[in-house]
Amino acid sequence: MARPVIRSAIVAATVMLGSQAAWAESRLALVIGQSSYRSIAPLPNPVNDAKAMAQMLGDAGFEVQSATDLSQTDLRARIAGFAANVSAKGPDTVALVFYAGHGLQIDGENYLVPVDIDPKREADIPLQAVRLNDILNTLTSVPSKSRIILLDACRNNPFPAISKTTGHGLAQVDVKFGTPGTLLSFSTSPGAEAEDGKDGNSPYTTALLKAGREPGLPIEDAFKRVRLSVNQATEGRQTPWESSSLVNDFRFFGTDAGAKPAVAKKTVYQWRKELQGKPVQDANNLIVSDGSVEAYEAFVGLYAEPPLGPQAKEWLDRHYKMVAWNNAVITNTAPSYRDFLAKYPDSDLTSTAQKLEERTRNKPVPVVATNTPANVALAGPGPTCPCGTPPAAAPASKKAEKTTEPAKKRADKPSPPPRRGREIVEEEIVIRRAPPQVYYEPVPRIYYGGGGYGGYGGGNYGGRGRY
Repeated sequence: MARPVIRSAIVAATVMLGSQAAWAESRLALVIGQSSYRSIAPLPNPVNDAKAMAQMLGDAGFEVQSATDLSQTDLRARIAGFAANVSAKGPDTVALVFYAGHGLQIDGENYLVPVDIDPKREADIPLQAVRLNDILNTLTSVPSKSRIILLDACRNNPFPAISKTTGHGLAQVDVKFGTPGTLLSFSTSPGAEAEDGKDGNSPYTTALLKAGREPGLPIEDAFKRVRLSVNQATEGRQTPWESSSLVNDFRFFGTDAGAKPAVAKKTVYQWRKELQGKPVQDANNLIVSDGSVEAYEAFVGLYAEPPLGPQAKEWLDRHYKMVAWNNAVITNTAPSYRDFLAKYPDSDLTSTAQKLEERTRNKPVPVVATNTPANVALAGPGPTCPCGTPPAAAPASKKAEKTTEPAKKRADKPSPPPRRGREIVEEEIVIRRAPPQVYYEPVPRIYYGGGGYGGYGGGNYGGRGRY
């Protein structure tokens, strides 16, 4: 009888030592739940979500700072204080932020919504809310091992004054274009809306609490389970999405295995071979768990029957729209918005694209002028290499005609183009710049976004149904 007891004690000790090894790094978490909004109906679940997440993270070895129902001033102060604590802990620190509450996209930017907000127009949001990119920039400004940001903030826009003109859900953010070592997770994919839930917690938090507690499960695999669980719980209406530039292994519970080897992405062809002949539900589960564009493209090409075929097609169409929108916003020129409108003339982002196209229409184009004499012809569009012979200018007088005669004779027998290494003398051109024009343009932004398909996919892009 003693041997089984001893064996159990050894197993328990091994698990404990493994957990202690996993937590040898510093772990700090900031958990925020926004429920008691003052100008709109309260949200029932964010405070519950935050409380449950704080409990799990504490069990996972995090030093947790919790806060609920923050105003804009308090929310900014909490973020700044958390970044200072991460800095004090040192570069071997895992910093995690969990936010449950309303989130909005305005003009292609994502904002977390304080409880004291009361917008009357879209322009009020940047003044009253907190920009997601500011939070990301604050966290990446201090040395840390990894940064994990979990946003259960994709519910519907609850503000009647602006809900009809803003885009649905959150805009795409790709942290692969930012500082390495970051993972950003949305409760649903860009451009879509998430659900608040009816059982005390949101579908996203419910799935994360379950997957996160799996011993030894890498965070990437945990989110594969979260995607599938939320998709099934909402019957395909919501699928979480994340983008990752993590370079270190992370597990909520269990021993870290250090840096993990990169896994090659499957092509559409490879996905078609893997999905071919599988029952449609099994194939759908595979692509939802993977969350890549290639997986969805392969599925759409193989399975057209409803409801799963149309759901996958909707996900893919929304993905391409949000990528195009992200490109337009980052380029931020009138032609970029016109191009988006040409491709998506009747989307939920049409109003915003029209507004930004008008705003950037008078953006100045560099003006180049020369002080060359009137009888010197200006080169038109064409190759810029020194191989061609510029056209001779028409003589302005007899005197000019005489001076150009030797040049005409030389033109009868063109000289060979200059060889490599031969000195090329160029005319000096004086640039006269036009005076600066006054025009409106948004404040320059540092984007954690990009035009690619980066990050891990999920179902409905953007998702702002819940918060």
